[in-house]
Amino acid sequence: MLEARNLTRRYGDFVAVDGISLEVQEGEILGILGPNGAGKTTTLRMLTGFLPPTHGEVTVADYDLLRDPIKARREIGSRRRS
Repeated sequence: MLEARNLTRRYGDFVAVDGISLEVQEGEILGILGPNGAGKTTTLRMLTGFLPPTHGEVTVADYDLLRDPIKARREIGSRRRS
């Protein structure tokens, strides 16, 4: 599961992403749509750990992406076998 809570990203006075929260369960597919400049790429970079949020948190399979990035990134895109 991927969970984002109140993700915000600022560049000085410019707010690129403002308080996005979402939850994606295992097996679900997430699509992000919007016009150019809407913050889609910035959001994806924060969700994958390539860009730290100014505010908010991301957890992947119960691992905090900022505190335990290696374990969280291992879970991104992994497929568990039963």
